[in-house]
Amino acid sequence: MKTDVAFLANSMKLAGHLYQPEGDGAARRRPAIVVGHPTTGVKEQTAALYAQKLADEGFVTLTFDAAYQGESEGTPHGLEDPFQRADDFRAAVSYLASRDDVDPERIGVVGICGSGGYVPYAAQTDHRMKAVATVSGADVAAFLRGGDPEGFRKAVEQSGRLRAEEAAGKPATLVAVVPESVDDSTPALVRDFHDYYKTPRAQHPRATNAYVLRSVGQLDQFDAYADVDKIAPRPLLMIAGSEAQTLPFSQGAVAKAGESAELFVIEGVGHVDLYDKDEAVTPAVAKLASFFSKNL
Repeated sequence: MKTDVAFLANSMKLAGHLYQPEGDGAARRRPAIVVGHPTTGVKEQTAALYAQKLADEGFVTLTFDAAYQGESEGTPHGLEDPFQRADDFRAAVSYLASRDDVDPERIGVVGICGSGGYVPYAAQTDHRMKAVATVSGADVAAFLRGGDPEGFRKAVEQSGRLRAEEAAGKPATLVAVVPESVDDSTPALVRDFHDYYKTPRAQHPRATNAYVLRSVGQLDQFDAYADVDKIAPRPLLMIAGSEAQTLPFSQGAVAKAGESAELFVIEGVGHVDLYDKDEAVTPAVAKLASFFSKNL
């Protein structure tokens, strides 16, 4: 059963969906899982798929639109503030912990794509997150910087000027991360993103697939996995496809996190395959369900 919910994160109202197992009784406190959506995505896309499947496994699950995105509050819309994104997850855990049908001592978190960077970052110091997992996890700042180092540096230089322009009443400058069309010269990962976000496969009117350019001024200060070892001794599971360009993020984080961390690689699938393709999602959900059943 899915219901609309809302909660506050730094005074901004975040719009969420709560998924409850069928036949669940309010008198029973269940383990719960927060599921975070990819950067520039919304809760109705891959996060909804994972949340429903984990609810089918007996967990209360929560998805939400990050602050500045989707149906949630925050202006300018499209701002990618990594520190706010981490606080969004802390607020989501607080919301679940306040519910009568959730055991506050058994709350886990899952981050998909960009949320797979924000979730471990938040969990480093929020010990209410008893088990931490990612799917196609990525550090957005490192990803953008690595794709165009000089362009990223120049964008950071102008981020202050862009703030001043917004303060003077000008609209925020947006950068599209998924093109409206692709061809054979388009990088393979970008074509994969386009196929997911820009076609009936998962297209959604509130998924703008753009971010406010001055976000890079904050992203440049962010390092998702620098202190990932602080999650220990709580368990960390990172799931990635063997063909994913983002696989090194999971490999590096797990190596740094220590013995309580596990890397689960699904052979033959890429980054975006794990968003919704059965051959990738089915083993990923099975692994997540086993992981959370054991650790929550």
